Amino acid sequence: MCPDCEDFARTVLLLGQLALYADMAGADLDFVEAVSPSLAVSLPDPPTGTFPDDYDPEGGPAYPGDS
Repeated sequence: MCPDCEDFARTVLLLGQLALYADMAGADLDFVEAVSPSLAVSLPDPPTGTFPDDYDPEGGPAYPGDS
């Protein structure tokens, strides 16, 4: 596995585990709020081939409240 692929997979796994922890009864939500932005920012660019060549992250549907 390429180094970027490994970093990407590890960070996605940690974000998933943090989301599961946040849903547990008695979870420390202050911890979740402190750690989740740091993990999200540290997420490297996805490995080549993860998305199709014509993928546009801005091309999705409008979200409620968007004009």
